[in-house]
Amino acid sequence: MQLTKHSALERLTALGMDDMPVMEYTPNRCIINADWFKLYSALRREFMASLTDSFEEIAFLNLPKEEFMNLIMGKQLPENTSLRFRIPLIWGGKIDIDNMFMCLTFPQSHNLDRFIIEQSNAKTVFLPNPAKKIYISTNLANGGAGGNSTSDRLSQSAFFASGRGNE
Repeated sequence: MQLTKHSALERLTALGMDDMPVMEYTPNRCIINADWFKLYSALRREFMASLTDSFEEIAFLNLPKEEFMNLIMGKQLPENTSLRFRIPLIWGGKIDIDNMFMCLTFPQSHNLDRFIIEQSNAKTVFLPNPAKKIYISTNLANGGAGGNSTSDRLSQSAFFASGRGNE
């Protein structure tokens, strides 16, 4: 399906991601190198370790201390989170930190897959391009009654990060 920028943004709104910016891209179908997964695995750890500048976004994930530490130390991705390529490898994307972002697996990553697959035969596609390394939809970021407040989670994140070198 060939979308316009306006229809792409409308589709993302229907998928619950009305705040997701997009970039227009002409797919350059290519062959992926056989060692892509080895390179990706190393990059995953590097990307997760680079998230120390993303405490505000991490706070919205409400991670327990152990999962938070494993994330920023590049050991393990928390449950229900995914790392995504901004430009898929098959369309010419690079295995590079600047081509990655993190989001919730459900519903965000699942819906982004649908959004991209719907455009698979288009000459020009619109790809998700969040401004930050972690995408948290404003539909999910408002929190709700009964949970920890954002300011509490931010102060906990800063506290955990300050002790990172001691563990």
